Amino acid sequence: MPRASSLEAELKSKFPGIETKLISSGGGVFEIMLNGDLIFSKKAKGRFPDDGEVASLIKQAM
Repeated sequence: MPRASSLEAELKSKFPGIETKLISSGGGVFEIMLNGDLIFSKKAKGRFPDDGEVASLIKQAM
């Protein structure tokens, strides 16, 4: 959860007003949804997102 919390703080600083929600789960599930669309899945990629990767994906989707 520390990495997810750190990423949440990064996104809030880069995108003021962004709504985030961390949901605890088992099995290492980590997914990022934007407007109902899945933009990153740790399960699909087999890894946690790289630094700046999620911010880049959000910018591309906007």
